[in-house]
Amino acid sequence: MADSTDSKHPVSQRWVVMGVSGCGKSAVGQILADRLGVSHFEGDAYHPPANIEKMAAGMPLDDDDRQGWLILLQQHIADAAKNGIGLVLSCSALKRRYRDLLREGDPHLLFLHLDGDRELIAARMQARSNHFMPVALLESQFRDLERLQPDESGLAVDIRLPPEALAGQAQQYAQQQGMTGSTGQGERT
Repeated sequence: MADSTDSKHPVSQRWVVMGVSGCGKSAVGQILADRLGVSHFEGDAYHPPANIEKMAAGMPLDDDDRQGWLILLQQHIADAAKNGIGLVLSCSALKRRYRDLLREGDPHLLFLHLDGDRELIAARMQARSNHFMPVALLESQFRDLERLQPDESGLAVDIRLPPEALAGQAQQYAQQQGMTGSTGQGERT
């Protein structure tokens, strides 16, 4: 398989960069995709207008709101897996059942959980502009968050580190797993 640091030779890894709103999913996802030589998909771009309106109004999404959105993302993952194409998807994937649904598209899907404390993430959310998600919903995201379990392929990383370092940790994890997406330890590094 291609070296994961050479974007001229894309790898067929499929990653979900996950975490609560404001943790840096889009930035880290784009860096990781660039390093792997694959496309980056912003999960928020696939939300139906009703979901965006609901969140913009300060109301958290429930499982029913997320179901169709997750199925659409799952299909993108399944299409990439079927065609042997790598991708990086930025998606909250807060609950285990959401990740299980995404994993139905590719059982070798890898997860990178961007982990940080409420205060740091709230400060980041307040500093960004032109995003529909209000800081008021951060608490509901932390309430819904179910951390990666030992039987899930992926790792949790500390968002106090620079985005480039977080992408590097993902690459290192994949190399340790033989770039196959085999079951990992789900441990924080």
